[in-house]
Amino acid sequence: MKRLLLITWLGIALVASVSAAHAQVGKSVTIADANTIAEAELAKLPGMTATIAKSLVAKRPFLSVTALDQALTGAGLTREQISTLYGRIFVHINLNTASREEILLIPGVGQRMLHEFEEYRPYAALAVFHREIDKYVDDAELARLEQYVFVPIDLNSASDADILTIPGLGNRMLREFKEYRPYDGIERFRREIGKYVSKEEVARLERYVTIGKK
Repeated sequence: MKRLLLITWLGIALVASVSAAHAQVGKSVTIADANTIAEAELAKLPGMTATIAKSLVAKRPFLSVTALDQALTGAGLTREQISTLYGRIFVHINLNTASREEILLIPGVGQRMLHEFEEYRPYAALAVFHREIDKYVDDAELARLEQYVFVPIDLNSASDADILTIPGLGNRMLREFKEYRPYDGIERFRREIGKYVSKEEVARLERYVTIGKK
C-alpha cells in the first residue's frame, strides 16, 4: 500500500514539474487577463460599472499594468478599489523587465517579496520563479503570485504548450507563430503576424515573446 501511494505521489509530482516547465505565463487561479476578459464579465467585478467596463475595453490592449492602472484611476476608481480589482484582473508583468512599481501593484507584494522577485533575475523560465519563490511561501501563495507574471518565450524554440499559455492565443494563431520559423528578428514577427491581427494586437502578443541568440 505504501509503495502504491509513493508511486502515485511521484506521478503527480512529475506531472506538476512538467507542467511548470512548459508554462511561461502563470496559470490563472483567481484573475483574468485584463486584455481578454469579456466586457460583460468585466462589468460584474468589484468597483466596476457597465460604463467603466465599456471605456476600458475601448482602450485595450493595455501593454502594461501601469497603463491599466492609469485607465482605472482616470475612470474614477480609488486606490483601494483598484487594489481589490487586481485580485480579479491584471496585465501580466515580465519577470525580467518589470519595474518595481509594476511588481508592487501585485496584491500582497511588499518590499520583502519585491526583493525576492528581483534577486533571481534574469529568469530563464517560469520554473525558476517557481523554484526560488517556493522557498518563501506556501504552495497556495506561490500559485497566486505566479498567475501575475510571465517569462517571454523563444519564438524559434518554444513548445506548443509554451505558446498556448499566451492569453487569448488559440490553435489557429499557434500555427501562424510556427509557420514563419526561424525568425531572424522581431521585425519579421511583426510583419508576418500583422497579416492576421491589428498592429495593436501584434504589440500585445509581442510582450510575451523573444528571439534567442543563435
